Amino acid sequence: MQAAKLLLVEDDPALSELLEYRFSNEGYDVRTTPDGDEAILLASEQTPDLVILDWMIEGTSGIEVCRRLRRDKATAHVPIIMLTAREAEDDRVRGLETGADDYLTKPFSPRELLARVAAVMRRIRPVLAGESIDAGDLTLDPVAHKVTRRGKQLKLGPTEYRMLKFFIESPGRVFSRNQLLDGVWGTESDIELRTVDVHIRRLRKALEVEGAKDPIRTVRSAGYSFEPV
Repeated sequence: MQAAKLLLVEDDPALSELLEYRFSNEGYDVRTTPDGDEAILLASEQTPDLVILDWMIEGTSGIEVCRRLRRDKATAHVPIIMLTAREAEDDRVRGLETGADDYLTKPFSPRELLARVAAVMRRIRPVLAGESIDAGDLTLDPVAHKVTRRGKQLKLGPTEYRMLKFFIESPGRVFSRNQLLDGVWGTESDIELRTVDVHIRRLRKALEVEGAKDPIRTVRSAGYSFEPV
């Protein structure tokens, strides 16, 4: 199996060297930079499978790097784990709302970070390999572009399929309408925000199976999330 590509953005030389050593020993293909602007350039040159991103770095801040990666269609789906010395709840919430998938406060155990990255990679590996993805009672085949639920093949339009795949890749994460627009239609799209709601309704309708619960959760004033059932 090809080594997972990991982009480590950390401006503490000692910590960066330690993490690069630990992850390389675990079989990851690690690239490092202390600079936010270079991180964006590296991600554009070769899309990483996962990004470990320090909040307080040289050049463009980690929070802005996260925001830009989420706006780029090529990196919109890439998991991001943020590292920071900030302990305030508002800072953690801000990081997650910007698009981070996880958040680790310094000082932390490298072993814990390794475990968190491994957990994320177990989740996204089927997507990277083109294998069928099981999410609760749903199965999505990214090669055949088929979705089944409780053994029944569902009829989804192209947009609803892309939206479901986008959701399944980050179960439990709440996406705003703008994030869904960028992730499903792309950053260059002129689609209106209310179009997202239309396709959410169509997706919910397409996922209906007798006796099965709706896996799409509406989060008031925030957006939508996918909760496997």
